[in-house]
Amino acid sequence: MIDPQLLRENPDSLRRSQEARRAPVELVDEAIAADQARREAITAFESLRAEQNAFGKSVAAAPAEEKAALVAQAQELSARVKQAQHESTAAEEEFARVVGGLPNLVLDGVPAGGEADFVTLREEGTVPRFDFEPRDHVELGELLDAIDLQRGVKVSGSRFYFLKGVGARLELAIMNLALDRALAAGFTPMITPTLVTPEVMSGTGFLGEHADEVYRLRDDDLYLTGTSEVALAGYHADEILDLSGGPLRYAGWSTCYRREAGSYGKDTRGIIRVHQFQKLEMFSYVDPEHAVAEHEALLALQEGMLSALGLAYRVIDVAAGDLGTSAARKFDVEAWVPTQNAYRELTSTSNCTTFQARRLDTRYRTESGKTAPVATLNGTLATTRWLVAILETHQQADGSVVVPEVLRPYLGGLALLEPAA
Repeated sequence: MIDPQLLRENPDSLRRSQEARRAPVELVDEAIAADQARREAITAFESLRAEQNAFGKSVAAAPAEEKAALVAQAQELSARVKQAQHESTAAEEEFARVVGGLPNLVLDGVPAGGEADFVTLREEGTVPRFDFEPRDHVELGELLDAIDLQRGVKVSGSRFYFLKGVGARLELAIMNLALDRALAAGFTPMITPTLVTPEVMSGTGFLGEHADEVYRLRDDDLYLTGTSEVALAGYHADEILDLSGGPLRYAGWSTCYRREAGSYGKDTRGIIRVHQFQKLEMFSYVDPEHAVAEHEALLALQEGMLSALGLAYRVIDVAAGDLGTSAARKFDVEAWVPTQNAYRELTSTSNCTTFQARRLDTRYRTESGKTAPVATLNGTLATTRWLVAILETHQQADGSVVVPEVLRPYLGGLALLEPAA
């Protein structure tokens, strides 16, 4: 949730943020009103409770002949205290509901607008050109006997697939390369749960506008995660962290699940937009003052991966209306996909400032000894979708695919993926 102090002292910043997101500005005024009602209800309850405590002492000290009348008054006061407590609790819940509907405050410099209003920060690498008609990743996957879409559909339905042979090995190679790079950068490797409680899913901000993307197991009241960010954000919920030695950094490897609601007709061919995939997610807990620098560090790691794999890519500053609930700023890194003649998102990194930490009550101890919400950031370092760009970028006329040199040690030295006999 957003900082209540910011709501009281600088509501205009929240109004500007809502405008940039193309989101309802009136939510800010509703939150201000709910905060005022909450504080008034708390004050009324505490005042009555103090009155009740003082009255109780006077009853105890009163002469016996007066106590009967005073006890009746005490009972009446007790009923008023209970009612005030009920009203205070209701006001707290209403405030939590209203302010919980406000997305994170966007950072200065984030482009205003929706999905199409991003700003391209840079383009890197050489866009591949071919002297033959390039095949898409589906055709290449079939030639290499690496991707089996038909049997994926037979077994599980649309948007499922099998990776087999060199396809399975290539995915593992990409993931292990990412893991080694994360380890070298000081991240602790984690194999995370893929089922989480509603409190954790909500705390990370995934049960708002994107709730229809999430698979829910209603009988168990658990959710399947679409990213290990969710489990890693919940890992330190209700804790006070020691950041005196620097940020806490985790690299979560997990299977991820997304319903892809609302995407019917989009990217139905191949493995670009699927219901299940593998992902290695970086997650950082940092002092809020260092969050911007940490964000740049996560982005640098992502760019280093794409460069090492020989992929042409661009970095975009995502517009406010496309950030999602928790992010205050997000950079997408999009690789060139030759057969689509376009850049497609392979990875993103988000600075969530203190938004998730407030919802999950994750704090750190400041130099003064007081506690304050920590900042959280996330960024994907590898995922199944990367196969698309790698296969299409490094293909040859006969359908073979040159293995990027950086991946060869993870494939037993294999330098060329050749069509199956």
